[in-house]
Amino acid sequence: MNWTSPLEADIRRRIMAAGPMPVSEYMALCLTDPAHGYYTTRDPLGARGDFITAPEISQMFGELIGLWVAATWKKMDAPAKINIVELGPGRGTLMKDALRASQVMAGFREAAAVHLVEISPALRAAQEKTLQGYSIAWHASLDEVPEGPAIIVANEFFDALPVHQAVKTAHGWHERLIEIDAIGKFAFTTAPEPLVRFDLLLPPIVRSSPIGSIFEWRDDMIAMQIGRRIATHGGAALVVDYGHIESDTGDTLQGVGRHAYADPLTAPGEHDITAHVDFQALARAVEAMGAQAHGPLEQGEFLRRLGIEMRAATLKSKAPIGAAAGIDQALARLSGHGRTEMGRLFKVAAYAHPSLGVPPAFD
Repeated sequence: MNWTSPLEADIRRRIMAAGPMPVSEYMALCLTDPAHGYYTTRDPLGARGDFITAPEISQMFGELIGLWVAATWKKMDAPAKINIVELGPGRGTLMKDALRASQVMAGFREAAAVHLVEISPALRAAQEKTLQGYSIAWHASLDEVPEGPAIIVANEFFDALPVHQAVKTAHGWHERLIEIDAIGKFAFTTAPEPLVRFDLLLPPIVRSSPIGSIFEWRDDMIAMQIGRRIATHGGAALVVDYGHIESDTGDTLQGVGRHAYADPLTAPGEHDITAHVDFQALARAVEAMGAQAHGPLEQGEFLRRLGIEMRAATLKSKAPIGAAAGIDQALARLSGHGRTEMGRLFKVAAYAHPSLGVPPAFD
């Protein structure tokens, strides 16, 4: 008899009771179900986890983000109080490295109040351990962060937000759903009725796509919250994620487990599920609230502009014998520009109050 995860049993009951489930609802349950969701029940990061993020590859990543944050604060005329906010902060590694590096900017640490937006109890515990000795406030959502000027960082955050999918047919766009098929497995299907007036909301390149195309989109709520907060109180946001610069079609939904791709429809709650970020849609949502979008740049280019090669050389000059090769490998992973390398696949975008002008590294 095949093993069934606790969450799979619950999803089966929901589908049997209410019919096929939207992809976005399935993804949300898999990742954030309070009892069995992937992020609410474990620490997924590192060699023993399911994937590794840039801050875990090398301290250089978090340090350069910290320098960007401090330089942005300086460009804001160094307000006496600034909220430094990270969305989905993993183990807290990025923030720890960023705070250490930001000490080079006189007055920044005294002005900064650090806020972490995290829903996972397991990851909150890891962040508390990593950031021991720092004054940190935790929140379940961005809305809970106190008002005031802010600099917001989101590294690999948006790709894990639930994504909606629609399939183009001869009769219009139909939402993609998940059903239980004839042999008892989860499978994709489509809603019987087309989405009403959906075409009117789509970019021209998507409207003209061939039958069978899949379009993905996310709710704009968090992007609009970021834009509204920046436009109202001042500051900037930095988003680092993998995705596409312009809106287009394509099925990017994928599972990741044990550092390899996994079927997103198997063992729900037991592995990560992500989808690419649409940076054009993100910019539209933020700018609709009055902030200005900059970029995106490829991650490798962004890090080079911030001086990652110089930082790597400094670390190598002080490293023990034999450690230099590891620093070179980390540099290549973070900033390499081959087709399948992180430096090219990941993009970096900034969103800022109009008074800030062009944020550091984006001019």
